[in-house]
Order: sequence, then structure tokens, then C-alpha cells
Amino acid sequence: MNSKPGRLLAVGDIHGCLEPLERLMAQVAPRAQDQLVFLGDYVDRGPDSAGVLDYLCDFGRRFPATVFLKGNHEAMFLDFLVGRDRLSFLANGGQETLDSYEKRGSQEIPDAHRRFLEDLRLYYETPDFIFVHAGLLPGLSPEQQSEEDLLWIRNAFLNSSYSWGKTVVFGHTPQTDGPLIGSERMGLDTGAVYGRSLTCCEVNTARCWSVSAREPKRKRFLFF
Repeated sequence: MNSKPGRLLAVGDIHGCLEPLERLMAQVAPRAQDQLVFLGDYVDRGPDSAGVLDYLCDFGRRFPATVFLKGNHEAMFLDFLVGRDRLSFLANGGQETLDSYEKRGSQEIPDAHRRFLEDLRLYYETPDFIFVHAGLLPGLSPEQQSEEDLLWIRNAFLNSSYSWGKTVVFGHTPQTDGPLIGSERMGLDTGAVYGRSLTCCEVNTARCWSVSAREPKRKRFLFF
């Protein structure tokens, strides 16, 4: 019997980088008693968004305690799928997402992927941590936040000293010098899609695993 306590692990923005994700999970070696929280932005810009969603759907079946959060890129993808704001999606890496399905011989988005996207959570809270894609608007509790702020906020959160009494674990804003680790903030988007690294952090101990990412994207986009 494995008596090791479970770990609480968070994974930063993946953006279609399947191969680094597979290498990262091989290093982390998740166990049944662990809980993983994926912070969103699984799709767009990188080479294999379809493969990433396949991987995550399977991962959720194997590790049912896993929490998958919505990122702004999943929100744009969902809007695209119902015919809203197609330009924003396509201009910010969505074309690469569609190309990844075509490379697999299909222009249709599988029902399993649609269900996965529709079921994503906006935030996840434990006694000591708040997990969210982009951050929180200072002065409001997580349940008072708008979806727009949870998925898109940047400077109002990053430049604030407001404390929620818990550590906020977030992605969305790429860190240039590895993960941002502090008592009030943990920023885990380490720019995988820009050729830097993909990061997982055991948040209770601040131990991080990072793997280098290949083939950086140099195309310019409107949004992160």
C-alpha cells in the first residue's frame, strides 16, 4: 500500500504543446492520491491543440480528482464553435488549433472535446489556495468575480498588493525568468509556446518541475 500523502499540483499554460506536456507529466509521475489543477489555455498557437485535448480528456478519466480550469483561449474557442467572434479566435492562434484537427484527418471537433471545454471551471479554491487562469480583481472574493476578470485580468491583479488570505495560483501572464513563487502569488505560465518552458508546481512545498519547449512561435498575436 502506498502511504505517501497526496500532492496538490498545478500546471501552467500548455497552448498546444503536447510533447512538452508528455515529458513534464513523465517527470512529475502523478499518483492516484495526487490532485492536479490545470490552469487553462490548453489550445491555440502551439502545434497540437487537438492532441493536448485528447491527452487531457484521457488524463481526467485516469485521475478523476483532476481540476481543469478555463482560460481565455478556451473561451475564444467556445465562442468560435457557436459562431461568435471568429476573428479573435483565428487571429490569436485559433488557426493553429483548427490545423491540428485537420492534420488528424478531421475538420470536426470531437464531441468529447466540446464536452471537455463546456465543463471547464472558472476557479478552484482550497483552504490555502485559489487557483484561477488569469487572476482576481482586488477587493472581491472569487465568487464575486466576473468571468472576464477571471480569464483576462492582468495589471489590476499583478500590480495590486491586495491579499485574499490565500495564495493565488495563476497562469495567463508569461513569466520570463521561470515560475513566479511567492507567499501571495504563484505565476506558472512560463512561456512554453514561446520556446521557454512548461511548468508544474507542488504548491504546498513550492517544488517545481519544468521542461524546455521546442519550436518557439514567433507569430504576433493580439492577446496573450
